[in-house]
Amino acid sequence: MSNPVIQAFFFGRALAEVLNEKLEESVTNALSDLGKFDAEARENLRQFIEEVQARAEREANFASANPASGTTNNNKNVDTEDLQEMLDQLRAEIASLKAELNKYRNQ
Repeated sequence: MSNPVIQAFFFGRALAEVLNEKLEESVTNALSDLGKFDAEARENLRQFIEEVQARAEREANFASANPASGTTNNNKNVDTEDLQEMLDQLRAEIASLKAELNKYRNQ
């Protein structure tokens, strides 16, 4: 192989083959990782849905077994006075924010 043109041809051909193999390997690995990610995402979504359904079923069973308790199962015992105080504070805060908003709009 003393002819440089022939040597360059075979070198270019070998280079193209190696690059093609590396590209094929990279694409295969990327698609494999994508498939794994998709499978994991589907499994996580399935588990999430099952957990939500189980919790909803538990809450529904609890609510039907204890109709006086309402639809939620809060472990907090809040007095009516505390609720009224909280409502009053929220109303005052809303009024304050409305006043500030009107003041800003009128500028």
